[in-house]
This record gives sequence, C-alpha cells and structure tokens, in this order.
Amino acid sequence: MNDISILIVEDEQRLAEILKKQLKESGFSVDTASDGYIGKQLLESNKYNLIILDINLPLINGYDLCSEIRKTNSKIPIIMLTALGTPDNKVAGFKVGADDYVIKPFDFRELLARINVFLRRSDSTMPEKLSLADLEMDLSTKSVTRANIRIVLTAKESSLLEYFLRNKGKLLTRESIIEHVWGIDFDPSTNIIDVYVNYLRKKIDKDYEPKLIHTKFGFGFYFNDKEL
Repeated sequence: MNDISILIVEDEQRLAEILKKQLKESGFSVDTASDGYIGKQLLESNKYNLIILDINLPLINGYDLCSEIRKTNSKIPIIMLTALGTPDNKVAGFKVGADDYVIKPFDFRELLARINVFLRRSDSTMPEKLSLADLEMDLSTKSVTRANIRIVLTAKESSLLEYFLRNKGKLLTRESIIEHVWGIDFDPSTNIIDVYVNYLRKKIDKDYEPKLIHTKFGFGFYFNDKEL
C-alpha cells in the first residue's frame, strides 16, 4: 500500500510525528506540513490520496485551505482533525468541503478505519484482500481463510492479524503492536500481546505450514512465510 500517499497538515509537531509514524507503519506514504501555506505548496507539487487537516493552523487556517482545495479538486478525501468540537465548528467544516470530522483526542484505530473507508471509496487500487502464503484476509468482511479453510477470529485477533499482514516482513515491537491494535493509552507492562499472539498462532499456524508468526526474542514479532 506504499503507493497510497497521505498529507497531514498539523501544527502540533509531536502529534504530527506520531501520526506520521503510525500511518507509515500501517503501510502509507506520508508527508507533513506545519502550517496551511506549506500544506498548500505541497498539494500544488505532489499528488495525494487523502488529506488530514487541522483547523487552527498558522498562515492559512484549515477552513480556508479546505475551501481552496475544493476549488480544484472535488474528489480527494479530506478529514478534519481538530480540538474544535462544537456543532458550529463541524457544520463550518462540512460547508467548506470536509468529508469527515474527527475530534481530538482520538483513537488511532478509529481514524485508520475512517481513512480506509474513504480510500476504498475513492481509489480502486486499494487492496480488498491481504494475503501471505496460503492465508488470506478479506478486508471488506474481515473473513480469514488458510488453505481455503475458514478461520474464525475474535475482533481483537482480527485487528492483530490485519496489522501483521499490513507489515509482513517487518519486525514489530510489543510497543508498536499495543499502539496500533490496543491504543496508545494501553498499559505496556501487561502481557496481553503475548497472550493474543499465542491465540492467533493456535488458529492460523498450529495445523499449517509454513509458520507465519515468528518471535525475535528481546525485540518483538514478525509475520513472514520464512524465518528471517
């Protein structure tokens, strides 16, 4: 999915960097802009598949930038990500052309789900299925098969598997898994990651070859059809 490019226009540097890291780990190409003017320049010189836009921005605010974008591009999905959560703020955002409105603080999993919905609507190149070896996950139904045998997963097991599939071949730390599957406020001292990885192993690896979930002791896990 690295051909899918997202622009984040956000003046809170720490938030922008965290969001950029999370989206890149989810397989997207990401650029950031710290004010509306830089955001406008990037939009004029690059092609993006989706924009995440704050409202309270230096130089050009989010409302004005959204309105400018809509003069030349009526189709690109724009998600406003802001602390301004009154009904008037939301109505103003939708009036200038925003497709969605997410209020800070937010859960990254919810934002990612919204991003994927808009990308599937606007871009036919978005994959409908993720796969590795003989395992396949249908993103539209969340159904999973291995060797053409249906595997029933819980919602959390499904989220964990999707994160593994989107990052196959990459070493994933427990911290990154907690952040993307459980949320950034989850207690990192818990052993819940190991518990759910074990659940998933029993369902997708125990009776199959090759094994797909691998542990790199002291570092984390990786999802691959061979050991690295």
